[in-house]
Amino acid sequence: MLHPELLTVEDPADPRLADYVSLTDVALRSRHEPAKGLYIAESSTVLARALAAGHRPRSVLAAPRWVPEVERMLADAPGAADAAVPVYVAAEPVLEAITGFHVHRGALAAMHRPPLPTVDDVVAGARRVAVLEDIVDHTNVGAAFRSAAALGVDAVLVTPRCADPLYRRSVRVSMGTVFQVPWTRVDPWPDGVAALRTAGFVTAALALDDSAISLDELAADPPDRLAMVLGAEGDGLKARTVAACDLVVRIPMAGGVDSLNVAAAAAVAFWATRVGRPA
Repeated sequence: MLHPELLTVEDPADPRLADYVSLTDVALRSRHEPAKGLYIAESSTVLARALAAGHRPRSVLAAPRWVPEVERMLADAPGAADAAVPVYVAAEPVLEAITGFHVHRGALAAMHRPPLPTVDDVVAGARRVAVLEDIVDHTNVGAAFRSAAALGVDAVLVTPRCADPLYRRSVRVSMGTVFQVPWTRVDPWPDGVAALRTAGFVTAALALDDSAISLDELAADPPDRLAMVLGAEGDGLKARTVAACDLVVRIPMAGGVDSLNVAAAAAVAFWATRVGRPA
């Protein structure tokens, strides 16, 4: 089990709190890149899901009223090593001065990033896979993961230029489901389409294209193993990606609307093609 080491802090400039200082997205991009091996888990819900997935905290920052819950979560962490975890306890005004925003979700934790698995390991046994190509908005990445978890997608692959699923905003919007759904980066891309085909997947590009079939047609007779590829906001999928995929699929639209936000499109596609959906 993990043992919380409670440490009261009153000075926002305390050097021990460097991981938490001014947590804007820009700061996180520069200070918490994957190479450094850290990400920030925000809220007690997200921290609980990270711990349940076996991720290890480097430290926790919390207001006094959240300390009992943090202690319980650390003690209950499955498979955790018998080690001490610094829990920095600070009053609400001090927390806001440290982080740059009002901390009202329970706790923040600086977490060690686990090593990314291989694509083969992630898709082994999967029947539904989502591929996020160059989606740069962290909110949309988090929302896509949440839909994937809720609607039976077994794994998510993100391309090299896609936003990091473990950035604070992505994790928060996903409600911690980035820890539930197996994922990794697929590189190179779109060469990875061929690897998915070799693994037995039919690849479907969601795009506006003259050759596209309706999502209704795909859902009426879905393949046993399906990888759905969704593209970036605005530009959509690259032409090379669309050409590499087995199918091009569009979501039927009404009201003069030609497309949906990528997170909304993902939810619709995941629901329509979910395993076990009645024909």
